[in-house]
Amino acid sequence: MKYIVEVKFGKDLLIVDQDTIIIGIKAPPEKGKANLELIKKLAKYYNIPSSQIRILTGFKSKKKIGTLQWQRAP
Repeated sequence: MKYIVEVKFGKDLLIVDQDTIIIGIKAPPEKGKANLELIKKLAKYYNIPSSQIRILTGFKSKKKIGTLQWQRAP
């Protein structure tokens, strides 16, 4: 699934609304720390491995587009 992700720095929140995710990040936006926290939070929320989450665009922006990939049980 493809999602639009909006980052709010200095907050601890996660709101999912259809294809938009608003997520609070406490890590500083330097050297990929905030992106790593974002991936870990989404993996925990969706209960999937962090390797299944990809940031497609917006690596240095508060607005990102990402994908989540997982296999559902039959």
